[in-house]
Amino acid sequence: MLGATGAGGDGSEPYFFLSYAHTPKNHPKDKDPNIWVERFYRDLCAHVLQLTSLPAGVPAGFLDQQMQPGEGWQERLSEALANCRVFVPLYSPRYFLSEQCGREWFVFSTRAVHHQARSNSNAVSGIVPALWVPVPAKQLPQPAERLQFNHATFGDDYADEGFYGLIKLRYLRDQYERAVYLLAKRIVSVAEQARIAQGDPHQDYGAMPSAFGPPGPAREMEVSVLACSQSDLPQDRGPDCYGPRPRDWNPYHPKSSRPLADHAVDLVRNLDYRVRVGEFEADAERLLAADSPQAPGLLLLDRWALDAPHRRELVRRLCAEERPWFSVMIPWNREDPESRQREGELNRVTERSLAPRLEERSGHRTPSGGLPTLEAFSQELPGAVKAADRHYAAHARTYPPEGPSDPIPRVLPSGIGYGAGVPASTARDADQGKGNADKGQVSS
Repeated sequence: MLGATGAGGDGSEPYFFLSYAHTPKNHPKDKDPNIWVERFYRDLCAHVLQLTSLPAGVPAGFLDQQMQPGEGWQERLSEALANCRVFVPLYSPRYFLSEQCGREWFVFSTRAVHHQARSNSNAVSGIVPALWVPVPAKQLPQPAERLQFNHATFGDDYADEGFYGLIKLRYLRDQYERAVYLLAKRIVSVAEQARIAQGDPHQDYGAMPSAFGPPGPAREMEVSVLACSQSDLPQDRGPDCYGPRPRDWNPYHPKSSRPLADHAVDLVRNLDYRVRVGEFEADAERLLAADSPQAPGLLLLDRWALDAPHRRELVRRLCAEERPWFSVMIPWNREDPESRQREGELNRVTERSLAPRLEERSGHRTPSGGLPTLEAFSQELPGAVKAADRHYAAHARTYPPEGPSDPIPRVLPSGIGYGAGVPASTARDADQGKGNADKGQVSS
């Protein structure tokens, strides 16, 4: 059995966080349709209490219906998401259209990404999905699709109907009890295995993005690294933050145990993107091509790399023309004594190289001073992704449907259309004639 304390260690944190989409009433006089979620939540809490050694007064779970009037809901949600052991998203067609649910998912999943970086552990999600209403696989966003969870392990009736169907259909009562119990066991097992470190309970929850993108084809994002490798370091730079390849760069070593590119990829995937990761030097000709961009991107820039003239030239080429669909992020660990010693010099080189990117229309770039911690990097990344995607949408090549196009509709001053058979020149002549006739009437 698990110990008595929660994720934060003082015994007051919720064991799991139940994330669900609120169902609106059909009529103001109808009963609250979310009472069934509350009943399911109570049943789940009862099982978790039996399966653990949680003491009296320690909440087994968190449900937003528990919040009191006047309580700061954003602060309370942020605190619960920072401290809970397991995140339980309650799937339904409404769930993946809810910005609130997407924000909850992103906040918790970012905790898991940071835990992996800090603990040098294998990837863990800490997420145990549950079906309220079954959702077709094609409707799942990337973060949910990657979980690869087999719902049939809780029973075929559960996989077909979800908890809502089981709780509403009397003949499926036994299947409901079994599925809730098995879900509770899975929550306890994942909590024991993952043990995700506590997050920041004071983060600005309202500023967090959603983990769910818009419906439609998956969005793409390119993560590119411009950094040194161990074989081409400046003379006064040690090898601790580098590996055999530029993409192995880990500027926040030793607090982070992972290459920054891998950390960034996980965060971008949590924003519902398909990600391609590469090295800027190797891909420069493709990325700097004059034609329209193929995808928005992030450039992770190592200031030490700009010690080499050929890399400064690559950055100069990047900024020589407007390529705002590439956001530039500049980590800079001031706890690294070598970086601190050359900070002023490398900062000046970086500012000269990126000087054309002073205006917002030129694209996102990290402000002067760099990103001093892994947390600061993670906080800036959603804004950098959003800016790159917005500029990409404005500059990407469009592909109109094949085949002949209809003529542009034209309207007479009287409000009657010319029709498809009238050439544009005829329409202009008619306009001119009508205008001249009007002028003649006025002058007479």
